[in-house]
Amino acid sequence: MKQKKVWPLLMAAAIGLCMSGCSGSQSETREIEILNYKPEAIDTMQKIEDRFNETHDDIHLTISSPNQAMTILKTRLIRDDAPDIVGIGGDINYSNFLDADLFEDISDVEAVSEAKDGYMEIEKSLELVPKEGVYALPFAANAAGILYNKDMFEEHGWQIPTTWDEFIELCKTIQSEGITPLYFGFKDTWTTLAPWNALAVETAEADVCTEVSKGETTFEAEYQEAAEKIKEMLQYCEPNPFAYSYNDAAIVFANGQAAMWPIGSYAIPQIHSNNPDLNIDSMVFPGTDTADERILNSGVDLQFSIMKDCPDKEAAQEVLNFLYSDEIVDLYLAEQGGVSAKEGDFDIPSNLNGMKDFIESGNVADFHDHHYPSEMAVDALIQTYLLDDSPNSTTTFLQKFDKDWQRYNRELIRRLQEENAG
Repeated sequence: MKQKKVWPLLMAAAIGLCMSGCSGSQSETREIEILNYKPEAIDTMQKIEDRFNETHDDIHLTISSPNQAMTILKTRLIRDDAPDIVGIGGDINYSNFLDADLFEDISDVEAVSEAKDGYMEIEKSLELVPKEGVYALPFAANAAGILYNKDMFEEHGWQIPTTWDEFIELCKTIQSEGITPLYFGFKDTWTTLAPWNALAVETAEADVCTEVSKGETTFEAEYQEAAEKIKEMLQYCEPNPFAYSYNDAAIVFANGQAAMWPIGSYAIPQIHSNNPDLNIDSMVFPGTDTADERILNSGVDLQFSIMKDCPDKEAAQEVLNFLYSDEIVDLYLAEQGGVSAKEGDFDIPSNLNGMKDFIESGNVADFHDHHYPSEMAVDALIQTYLLDDSPNSTTTFLQKFDKDWQRYNRELIRRLQEENAG
């Protein structure tokens, strides 16, 4: 009889101890979720998640990398189900979320002090209205200019141009030798933004969008040179570039049928998927009158922000510091390419050797289209302009640019002009 009474007591005690232990363990483990906007990096992010969880007992990290992440984020915000951290691009989406006061000031996070000054300046330029504090940790950057077939250049003895006049002369020389100098693939409207951005950073001020919104200048005045030069380039590309897509351009360039492609570093994996052996190098866009005026068009491809409603900001900050460890930065760059936004001795891909000095010195400026409202559809606006053969096409294009800017930025313009007046 005594045995029958003891066993239930022992069982109850054991179950109670187990439940107590399990409960205690759960309460000690803090959960942090990152919503990452780059689905192509899902495997890399899984490795980062695993490494974090292997080295942290008190914080459990989950990284999700869904398609249409920004749409999912907006839906979750409506449902009051925000992630703790977002991995987002340095573009207008980030600007809009920041303007809605959704992100936490991370000025005190240790990793912030290790970010390159050039990319921190780009972060500040993404604020629609200037704010005190730091709201994003730049992680990886990309660069855009001109990719070129290095073996073809060496075979023909072509020199890398450093000014606009040298560039046009090179295009004429290549064309005279029966080779297509440039390939565009403008059927996909977004591809028009690659040469446009590279020209804009060298021929207009970095804060041109803000200055226009303040009423200090106009796009018609500031973008005249970029507009004229991008149209001049049409003389040296494939016949009817509007009939060919980005994928077409990647295939043609990979097959050695064009000498140069004005595009960003993000296109290199696509090219190598068609021809792994192609020897690619890059050059900063030679869009200026003197070589010393060149600026590398480079923007933040991935950055991390802590949501303001994150319930455990201390744990989220620990995650940011982990992401900025050399090991994790090296892992990401090795698998996803790009340029480190963190100071340090990180490899720059050999395909970007022609941009290396600009990257290391911080002589960079953000993509202008990162500041354009998506509703304005500037890519389509540029494509329409390039298709327009009328003698006044440049004026028509730039005046529409100004008109559309006023239309889609009314509230921002009002706020900036009120601040400027005050």
